Amino acid sequence: MRCWIASFFLIALLASGQERDSSLAFHKVLDADWEYGLQQHPERASSQGDLRFNDRWTDVSLPAIQGRNSHNIQILEQLSAIDRSGLSPADRINFDLFKKHVQEKVDEDRFHLYLIPIDQRGGIQTLDDLSTRIRFQTLKDYEDWIARLRKLPQHMDQTIALMKAGMQERMLLPKIVLNRIPAQIEKQIVRKPEDSLFYKPFLKLPPSIPKADQDRLREQAGAAITNAVVPSYQKLQAFFTSEYLPASFDQVGIWQTPNGAALYEFEARKFTTTGMTPRQIHELGLSEVKRIHAQMEAVKAKTGFTGSLKEFFDYLRTDPKFYYKNPDDLMQAYRALAKQIDPLLVKLFKTLPRTPFGVEPIPAAVAPDTTTAYYSQPSADGRRPGTYFVNLYRPEVRPKWEMTALTLHESVPGHHLQIALAQEQGELPNFRRYTFFTAFVEGWGLYAESLGEDIGVYEADPYAKFGQLTYEMWRAVRLVIDTGMHYFHWDRQKAIDFFLENAPKTELDVTNEVDRYIAWPGQALAYKIGELKFKELRARAQQKLGARFDLREFHDQLLGAGSLPLDVLDARMDSWITASAGTQKK
Repeated sequence: MRCWIASFFLIALLASGQERDSSLAFHKVLDADWEYGLQQHPERASSQGDLRFNDRWTDVSLPAIQGRNSHNIQILEQLSAIDRSGLSPADRINFDLFKKHVQEKVDEDRFHLYLIPIDQRGGIQTLDDLSTRIRFQTLKDYEDWIARLRKLPQHMDQTIALMKAGMQERMLLPKIVLNRIPAQIEKQIVRKPEDSLFYKPFLKLPPSIPKADQDRLREQAGAAITNAVVPSYQKLQAFFTSEYLPASFDQVGIWQTPNGAALYEFEARKFTTTGMTPRQIHELGLSEVKRIHAQMEAVKAKTGFTGSLKEFFDYLRTDPKFYYKNPDDLMQAYRALAKQIDPLLVKLFKTLPRTPFGVEPIPAAVAPDTTTAYYSQPSADGRRPGTYFVNLYRPEVRPKWEMTALTLHESVPGHHLQIALAQEQGELPNFRRYTFFTAFVEGWGLYAESLGEDIGVYEADPYAKFGQLTYEMWRAVRLVIDTGMHYFHWDRQKAIDFFLENAPKTELDVTNEVDRYIAWPGQALAYKIGELKFKELRARAQQKLGARFDLREFHDQLLGAGSLPLDVLDARMDSWITASAGTQKK
């Protein structure tokens, strides 16, 4: 008997040692890779509040890019040497997710997407935007920014070299979206340094910095803009207009690039975290469009409108009562909506994030070419809150009826709540707190729009409810036109027409949206597919748990492990549902 007990404890001790060794090896790889990523991507480090690399840009030379891919291959080799069975259950999940994350980067590298470093929504022509995502408090903060400005010529040369390589390999975007970029470049070519978007941090310096230093900083920033920034953008402008734009595609669709079909199939799998083919996604989109149409008809009837759905769309697009006359009123309305929703969250969640968020306008320099709104996550150091950015450009085309669904998606209970909660989960490795699976994050955002029903924000206003259906339709339409353009060779106008036929969004919004899908193949597929998974899981839990179903507990379980691939989320929630049902029977 004593021999048996001794053997048991020896086995347990050996198992404990094995788990400890495997865990130490795995976390050593995790920590080293996270540090490597911060060093290699200084802008990301700055945005997260890590100031060590604030004086530099990412090295985007071809040797540096190839070096990063070699690093990822080495990481996979290191992971293969770790005994996964020796890890704790939590670390097995971390191991699988990290391996998937790195493997995807290696797999994507073979398509050379890095040779398309610029599009109408961002790139080197909008680098000044980084200043809105980092803090400026100390003398060194400003000196680091000046150092970055002085290094812009090298970064510009590397970017242009990538674009030239893209021309040679035919890794390009279509002219229709690239035509938007010259005006963005032009905004960076200023006569006076003070007019530069890069000069904004120096317009108001903190009183803690002595006046003599303030004068020096402004002088140095002005010199850097005059001698480094403006000439760099003049070089980009000349290259872009004379060489790059003429070489770009006349038609739309990633199918035109080398291995275009395989590239799109890969991006579809990556963004949806499923094995669905483009054809299956296209058919799902058509089915969802048909289903949502029926719901739209029912809500239209509640408004008292007696015309056709097409006539109702035209009415929503054109009647002045649905629009604010100036940007200030639109801004105040967005902020009021966020304040209205915030206190209602306790009806939906047991756990709320501690990190606050704000509502700000999208920078005017990019507002004409970007979407209705977007969210910027908080910094890792807690010094910068989350930000819900809203587009105030041409308020006469930004309808009131879409604002509730949009706010639910981008702020709370959508992106801010989910992302801030993930970042606050200190027991998770950094790569899970600060990097995300698009299908989960955007699927949650779209699902969050439907939660307006649960907190009653649509009850008094059928137009706002129609806005929510419009937003759901918008994401269903995406499945059809994204696959249509990139896989089935639709032209741009066919995509725009399909969008306008099925949703009352304004033509400006529709055009910007379609151009976004052209420039970012596959990303738009994630929203609807993720949302359908969240709704499927909720229906499954309600069916199995019956009257014992607790929406607040369900949401805590959904968000409690951060962002997950949809198959991993499904398994996690199925285990919780089964365990909860078993508890009920007892």
